[in-house]
Amino acid sequence: MSKNITGAEYALSKIFSSDFDYEIPPYQRPYAWTTEQAGELFDDLYDFYRHEAEESYFLGSIVLIKEENKPHSKVIDGQQRLTTLTILIAALTSLIEDKEAREECFSYIQEPGKKLQGIPAKPRLALRQRDREFFASTVQALKFDELIELDVATLANESQANIRQNALLLRRKLESRFDDEDKIISFGIFLMTRCFLVAVTSPSQQSAFRVFSVLNNRGLDLLPSDLIKADAIGKISESQRESFNDKWEEIEVETGREGFNDLLTYIRMIYAKSKAKRALLEEFREHVISEVTKPETLINEVITPYADAYLAARDCAYQATKNAGDINQLLYWLNRIDNSDWLPVAIQYIAKFGADSDAVVDFIFRLERLAAKLHICAANINERIERYAQLLQEIESAKSSEIAAVDLSPSESQSFVTAINGNVYYLTARRRNYLILRVDSFLTDGAAKYDHSVLTIEHVLPQTVEIDSEWERSWPDIEARERWTHRLANLVPLTQRRNSSASNFEFERKKTAYFGGRSGVSSYVLTTQVLHEPVWTPEVLEKRQANLVALCKECWKLDVSC
Repeated sequence: MSKNITGAEYALSKIFSSDFDYEIPPYQRPYAWTTEQAGELFDDLYDFYRHEAEESYFLGSIVLIKEENKPHSKVIDGQQRLTTLTILIAALTSLIEDKEAREECFSYIQEPGKKLQGIPAKPRLALRQRDREFFASTVQALKFDELIELDVATLANESQANIRQNALLLRRKLESRFDDEDKIISFGIFLMTRCFLVAVTSPSQQSAFRVFSVLNNRGLDLLPSDLIKADAIGKISESQRESFNDKWEEIEVETGREGFNDLLTYIRMIYAKSKAKRALLEEFREHVISEVTKPETLINEVITPYADAYLAARDCAYQATKNAGDINQLLYWLNRIDNSDWLPVAIQYIAKFGADSDAVVDFIFRLERLAAKLHICAANINERIERYAQLLQEIESAKSSEIAAVDLSPSESQSFVTAINGNVYYLTARRRNYLILRVDSFLTDGAAKYDHSVLTIEHVLPQTVEIDSEWERSWPDIEARERWTHRLANLVPLTQRRNSSASNFEFERKKTAYFGGRSGVSSYVLTTQVLHEPVWTPEVLEKRQANLVALCKECWKLDVSC
C-alpha cells in the first residue's frame, strides 16, 4: 500500500461527489461552530459572490485518512467546515422547487448510489455516531420545518443545538439575500464551481496526523510582523538602522512575539476600518504603509504609541494619578469577552486621549457596555467589525474626547435588556458566564475579580422536576416552571464541578449540601443571596428577576422601559 501524502485543490462539486465518502471518527470533538462562525462563513461567501465575478474562493484545507481510488475518508481536520457547508447546501436545496436542479443539488448532500460501481445510496458526510442519525434525519433529509419546531431543550447535546441553529440561520440568510429561485441557483453554481478546498490525503493514520500537526503547529516560522519589520528596518538609513531595530525589538519583548503580531493586526484595523480580506502583510502594506510612507514615522508615531496603548488595554495596566483603578477594572471585564474586536478601539482612544483619565474612564465604561451588548446578544464578527469601525472613524476625526458612536442606540439598549431578561441559560457558555459574573460583580460595586479555574452555572429550581417531590408541590404550574427555569434569577455560579445527583435535591438540602459547600458560604454574591432565602417560589423569583434586571440597567446605564 502506498504511504504517499497527496494534496490537491478541488471545487465543492468534486468535494461533495462519489470520489469522497466522509466519516467523522468518534475521537474527534463534537460539531462546535455556532451561528457566529456559520454566519461569518456565509457573509464572506455572499460578499465574494457579489463583488468578484470571476475569481475563485478558497475555503482552506481538509486532512483525510484515505486510500487512493477509494472514496472512504476519515476526517482528521476540517469537520467544522464540511459540516457547515453541508448545512448550507441543504438549506439552499430546500429552497429550490425546480425538480432537476433540486435533484442535482440534493446529490451533493446524499449519494444517490451507483449499483454497477458498488456505491450504496447514503449521506455523503457521516458525523460522529451520537449525532449521525440526528443530522441525517433533519439537515440531510431537508427537514427544515421540523427543525424549526424542535425545542432546543430536548436535544441530546450542544452539537445538535449548533446544527439546528446554524441550519435555521443559513436558510434565513439565503431567503433574505435571494428573492427568487434563479438567484438561489446562481449562488449554488458559484458555490459548487468557484469555491475550492484543498484535500490532503494519506492512507496512514500516523502520517495524516503528522500533516495535521504541521498545519496547526508551525513553531517559530516567520510571522507577518517579522516580514513587516524587515521591510521597514531595511528602508532606514544605515546610520540609524541599529537604533530603530533596538526600539522595534524592545516593543516586541514587551508585547511578546505573538502579541506584537496581534498589535499590527489591530493597527491595520485602525487604518482600514474593515474586516481583513487578505493576509496581514498585504493589508498592512496597503492600508498602513501606504499612509505612513516613512519607516521612521511608522515606528515612532504609530507603532510605539499604539504599543503603549495596547499594553495598557491588554494587561489592564493603565496608569494615572486618578481613575486608574476603575479603568483597569473595566479593561479586566473587556478582556473576559471571547473576542478582541474591541481592542483597536481602546488602543486608538487611549493613544489619542490617554492623558485625560476622566475622559478615558467614561469612554472605557461605555465601550465595555457596548462590547458586553454585542457579546451577550451574539453579534457576529461582521456586525462587530462594522459597529467598531464607526467608533474608529469618529475617534480619528475627533477634536475632543467625546465620542458619540460608543453609546448604545435605544434599540440596542432594548435588545440588550431583552437578552438579560430572557432565557440566559440558552446563551453559549462564554456569553452566559460573562453575564452572570458581571451581574455578580455589580453586587460588589464592580470591585470583584473572578479567576476560578472551575465555574459551573447551576439551576436552583431544577430543569427536571420529579413527580411527588417538594419542587412539584412548590411549583405545580408547569408553565411557570418553564418560564423561570432558565432565567437569570434561577441561575447561580459555583466554584465546583456540576454534581448531577445534587441537581434535584430539595431546596434546603441543595443550599446546605451543594450551594454552600463544606464551608456553608459561597464565593459569589448571587449564590449567597440564594442561601439566605427560606423558600424558592415563583414569587421569590419574580422579585429577584426584577431586582437583577434593574441592577443591570442601573450599572450599565440602560435607559429602557422594561
